Amino acid sequence: MKNQKITISVIGGHDVNREVENLAHKIGEIIANMEAILVCGGLSGVMEHASKGAKMAGGITIGLLPGKEKKDANPFIDIALPTSLGFARNTMVACSVDIIVALPGSHGTNSEICYGLVYKRPVIDLGNWNIKGMIKVENLEQAENKIKELIGQIKSGRESK
Repeated sequence: MKNQKITISVIGGHDVNREVENLAHKIGEIIANMEAILVCGGLSGVMEHASKGAKMAGGITIGLLPGKEKKDANPFIDIALPTSLGFARNTMVACSVDIIVALPGSHGTNSEICYGLVYKRPVIDLGNWNIKGMIKVENLEQAENKIKELIGQIKSGRESK
């Protein structure tokens, strides 16, 4: 387990404005620059823009798709994993990672946040969710600092095992 890469989910909505697209893109870049692997639902909106940011920064992306076809993945997904689970795949998006970054979204994003909290994953709130148990940050700089801090804690925990 010591040598496993850090995985970080970026979660958020399909229908997003330019501001959220840019936020997702920059979070993807930050994740890639930290040499972590980006995991997402693999489709459009926040998922696509975060994946694009990660790819442009040389990172690796994994998409946990709700359907059964790899072709449904956005063009910035390296590893498309069809689940045929629909929204039930949200539990995988939350449980399969070390850290979750929540951007603005709707019910699907909310379910991933809740699964993340149930599975005791650190969930960074960059979307004004204001849900008890989340780690609230105000901007990208705070998000980046919190991700660095959490990665350090995770790596320290793995080394002590």
